[in-house]
Amino acid sequence: MLSSPWARFYSNSCCLCCHVRTGTIILGIWYLIINSVVLLILLSALTDPDQYHLTSAELGGEFEFMDDANMCIATAISLLMILICAMATYGAYKQHAAWIIPFFCYQIFDFALNTLVAISVLVYPSTIQDYLRQLPNNFPYKEEIMSVNPTCLVVIILLFISIILAFKGYLISCVWNCYRYINSRNNSDVLVYITTNDTAVLLPPYDDPVNGAAKDPPPPYVSA
Repeated sequence: MLSSPWARFYSNSCCLCCHVRTGTIILGIWYLIINSVVLLILLSALTDPDQYHLTSAELGGEFEFMDDANMCIATAISLLMILICAMATYGAYKQHAAWIIPFFCYQIFDFALNTLVAISVLVYPSTIQDYLRQLPNNFPYKEEIMSVNPTCLVVIILLFISIILAFKGYLISCVWNCYRYINSRNNSDVLVYITTNDTAVLLPPYDDPVNGAAKDPPPPYVSA
């Protein structure tokens, strides 16, 4: 029997030998907590702007850390992320596969962005030094980082990004396997419901290809 080449990556278990459905619920709750904390910080910054406002002199540049427009955009993104994470957690708990799709799409988008960052570092390694020079003078370990050999710094950053991408890819596979598990489980429940109930299939009249006349359909099939 032939199977899809992607079937080899399908598994019902994830890290710590827990079920993919349990892992998706834990992952959704974890993202929900993180985005809730970020939202609280942003709301507190909006209510008290002086506490989180940094002048251009403190940053060593000619830009501000966060203005009101950026704060509102970040707050809206945090609210959207909380909604997406709550939908994934609820969908995995109640076994609604469609509710997991937005969270899965967010994971794919985040993975693509990190991949683009890795490619940009690999293609344009000089951008790392330019970015370090733009950091404020009081940034922790700025001088130590800039004193590292540029080639070694690029290798370290690429290795770090590769580890992050591998971990994110594993989480994507867990959520995808959870979606497949719930979807296949719901489909099997529908098939079991159909086969366990008596059903009659009525066929419409059809034309006899030999005589060219309409004939009555065969008697309806009734499943035991």
